[in-house]
Amino acid sequence: MIAVLAGGVGAARFLQGVVQVVPQKELTVIANTGDDRDFYGLRVCPDIDIVIYTLGGVVDEKYGWGIRNDTHNTMQQLTHYGNEDWFLLGDKDLATHIHRTNLLRQGKTLSEVTDNLRARFGLELRILPMSDQPIETHIKTPAGLLHFEEYMVKRQSVDEVQDVVFVGAKEAKPAPDVLDTLKAADVILIAPSNPIVSIGSILAVPGIHDVLHEASGMVVAVSPIVGGAPIKGPADKLMRGLGLDVSAVDVARCYRDFLDVMVIDEQDAHLAGEIEDLGIPTVVTNTIMRDSATKAELARTVLQAAGRQV
Repeated sequence: MIAVLAGGVGAARFLQGVVQVVPQKELTVIANTGDDRDFYGLRVCPDIDIVIYTLGGVVDEKYGWGIRNDTHNTMQQLTHYGNEDWFLLGDKDLATHIHRTNLLRQGKTLSEVTDNLRARFGLELRILPMSDQPIETHIKTPAGLLHFEEYMVKRQSVDEVQDVVFVGAKEAKPAPDVLDTLKAADVILIAPSNPIVSIGSILAVPGIHDVLHEASGMVVAVSPIVGGAPIKGPADKLMRGLGLDVSAVDVARCYRDFLDVMVIDEQDAHLAGEIEDLGIPTVVTNTIMRDSATKAELARTVLQAAGRQV
């Protein structure tokens, strides 16, 4: 069984490659929920939805999130009533959040709701939220403590990052099956996601880091930093704000105490020796996922690095 720790767009595109080379039934995705937030009274789970929409074949490929060819009539009417529109949600996307919120209000857990949505999109892999309890990633800035979505979307990541705080993490528990999945997996993949706020939030849930440290399965990570910059998102500003270099080397340092293999892009081949000096074997390959073929080839390379023949 293969477990994948996943953030949003980068992880979803990586998973598009993984499902080309292994059956979905062999996969369990453990998804970041630190970005979750209520908007207009509805519970929105951005990273879970990006994974479901992408693997379900309906994602807006231009942005990597939302539903393709969605309309925005509801948002237009909400702004007419004086509501903010910085977190733009399409009409079909809103239906997802209404459905989720209704189920949560009926007493369903986030795990149960996520499984319901997964099945509605015809997916055979499992998708587990990192926790059923609310955990919110907040960015400490000179303007105050900002929810990550407000920092990234509303304020366009312009604020200086002073710290990252996972509000509620210490009191939370891993969602059911998360720890057992990591213990049982023969391969654990860390998708090319933001190491600070996507994977970092998952690692902040009590118990997950310890299980990874003791895992019997091979743990392999793909760097989201290529040539000193993230492919997408504000990982560079977050890493600098925490005193890290924006490089594949410092991504490896984030996972150093449990990582078995690091996969980096060809542009960063000169960094392989420095990562291996940390005691982490390193594989150099093309990690830029431009199309279906390159996604599948990256997944194949990563799984082979984990000792899985595909």
